[in-house]
Parts: sequence; C-alpha cells; structure tokens
Amino acid sequence: MVVRALIFDFDGTLADTEAAVLRSWQETFAGYGVELPLDVWHTVIGTSNTGATMLALLAEHVGDLDPEVVRPVMRARVHELLAAEGPRAGVLGYLDEADELGLALGVASSSSGEWVLGQLERLGIGGRFSAVETGDRHAAKPRPDTYLAALGRLRVGAGEAIAFEDSPHGVSAAKAAGIVTVAVPNPITVGLDFGKADCVLPSFGAISLAALLGRIGLAGAPKQEL
Repeated sequence: MVVRALIFDFDGTLADTEAAVLRSWQETFAGYGVELPLDVWHTVIGTSNTGATMLALLAEHVGDLDPEVVRPVMRARVHELLAAEGPRAGVLGYLDEADELGLALGVASSSSGEWVLGQLERLGIGGRFSAVETGDRHAAKPRPDTYLAALGRLRVGAGEAIAFEDSPHGVSAAKAAGIVTVAVPNPITVGLDFGKADCVLPSFGAISLAALLGRIGLAGAPKQEL
C-alpha cells in the first residue's frame, strides 16, 4: 500500500469541538430543568442530526419550543467555549509530517461547510487542506459520500489514503468508502466501540505519522491498539 493522502474528520478529530457542543447543549437543557442523556448524545456523534435530535428531545420535555430562539444562544455559547481552543494535541505534528512526506490532505465532515471552513481558519490550518467535503454538500456519515468526494477531489484511490476518525459513525463511513481507518477517540467517544477501525490510537501524540504508516502499511492488516 502506497499512501498518497490523509483524510481527517473535523469535529472531535482535528479539534475537540464536540466537548464544547455537548457542554452548550447540556447547559441549554439545564436551563429548562432537563438533563441531557449521554446515551442519546452518543447516537448522534459523527452525524448531521445533532441539532434536530437535541431540539426534538428537549421539546418532549418542555412542550412549545422555538428553535429560532434556542439555536442562536446555543451556537453563541459554543463559539465562546472554543475561542481559546486549538487543534487536538499532536494534530499539527501530523500535518507537518504529512507535508514533509508530500502527502495530500483532506477533510471529510458531516458538519456544514460554513462551520468547518470557519473553524479551520480560526485554527490557522485552513490552507493545509486541498479538499474539504461537508455534510451540506453530500450525504452525511455513516454514509461514505464525504469520503468518496474527498478521494475524488484529491485524485487518489481509496487504497492510497488513510482516514482519521473519532466516532464509530465516522469509522463506518470511511470503511464503506474502502479506506484504511485510524480511530483517535476523544474524551467523549473513548468508551465507544471502534471494532471496525484498522487501528486505534489513544492520541495523535502516541506515535509519529511515519511510524504509524509503517505499522499499517498493508491494507487489511489486523487492528492494532497503540
């Protein structure tokens, strides 16, 4: 297997935005005297259904709920929480190594382009990626469409890429696209089932990109816990 490209999920993978989104929703629910069940939250991680699912769940408890009142407040709180947050630890090292190795970089996300592009610019890494494919342009994960679009934009085959994901839905999407997939769970997803991933890392800092490529250099190699 000759790797020519790396494709990253965004939320929870390149940056731990999921913690901020979860906290904002928890605070929103608490404001109505309701607790947000984490088991429900886990079902929407990596999909494009988060907002709709949370609003529907909250409406079950409080009755008449105006989404146009709730959403702006929730989103403003997310931006406030993320203002001082950078990429996940070790991400910049992986991007630097990829550049040194001449690898193309892409993003495949279920979130909207406005959100992903805005956050990439905020983090100062927007110019690193030649392809940014999002859930407002393609079917969201666990469908493989964002990954297939990224492969097309990067002009590489599925067997020439490696995907990085933080959620089981994301892993399913990348695997459905035929891509070797590395799971890098974050604190919210660490307890979920990553049995479909080819490799599981505790963090991007656990192993260098060059060493990782050496360990999963053969497609179909047994899953490794590193």
